[in-house]
Amino acid sequence: MAYVLIVLIAFILFLIISNIRIVSQSNAYVIERIGAYNSTWSTGIHVKIPFLDRIASRVTLKEQVADFAPQPVITKDNVTMMIDTVIYLQITDPKLFTYGVINPFNAIENLATTTLRNIIGELELDETLTSRDMINNRMRSVLDEATDPWGIKVNRVEVKNITPPKSIQEAMEKQMRAERERREAILRAEGEKQSAILVAEGQKASAILKAEAEKASVILQAEATREAAIREAEGEAQAILSIQKATADGLSMLKAVSADEALIKLKSLETLQKVADGQSTKIIIPSDIQNLAGLVTSAAELVKK
Repeated sequence: MAYVLIVLIAFILFLIISNIRIVSQSNAYVIERIGAYNSTWSTGIHVKIPFLDRIASRVTLKEQVADFAPQPVITKDNVTMMIDTVIYLQITDPKLFTYGVINPFNAIENLATTTLRNIIGELELDETLTSRDMINNRMRSVLDEATDPWGIKVNRVEVKNITPPKSIQEAMEKQMRAERERREAILRAEGEKQSAILVAEGQKASAILKAEAEKASVILQAEATREAAIREAEGEAQAILSIQKATADGLSMLKAVSADEALIKLKSLETLQKVADGQSTKIIIPSDIQNLAGLVTSAAELVKK
């Protein structure tokens, strides 16, 4: 009996230990009891009842990425293109995720394909290529609402690639090449225009500097001429002053020696002699010195004095 009791206790301990489960962070276990949903285990230690409880599913609560293969879609203007999308989703209710739909990710892929075709069917090719944000937002809104009963939340949807037909790609490449060439021509023309403006401004500045230099040269030349004229006038004035001073000194000397009328007439005669020595053919003799005899007598008297 003791042996049987030991075996029974060991078996019970084995059952308890073997039914202990540790749920890690960001995970959840869905537990069924006798085939029906019983509870959802969150992070921590849990013990299930042997033979009655079972783990129906192990669910991760982390955000997951569902990358689907490219899907053919037709635009409003009947252009067939390939579009592949990436969906970022997260399980918010493990019970609904377990019992809501069979193969949830396959259901999400089919739903995403249908939604994408409906959205692209309302757009033309050019709108499709330039409306990625709008496509992403509409797909996220539709998928999030549709997957809510499955315990899934769609956080965002991203269109990875939009691949038009080869003929459309070649036409687009030609258009892009023409646009690049047009922009290059515009930039070249702008550069040439700017260069011409700079050259014109340089020539204008050079002409202004040259004119200012010529103006300064004329001003300096005029100043030099004016200074020379002033110097010449000052020299002539100085010469006149010297002559006037000599004349005044002569008159002073005459006055100092008490020169009378006879002496003055004698000086006039000397001056007349100098005039006669010149090249003149006619000599006008003042009436005051025509009486030479009287002048000589006066001069003799002056010598005696």
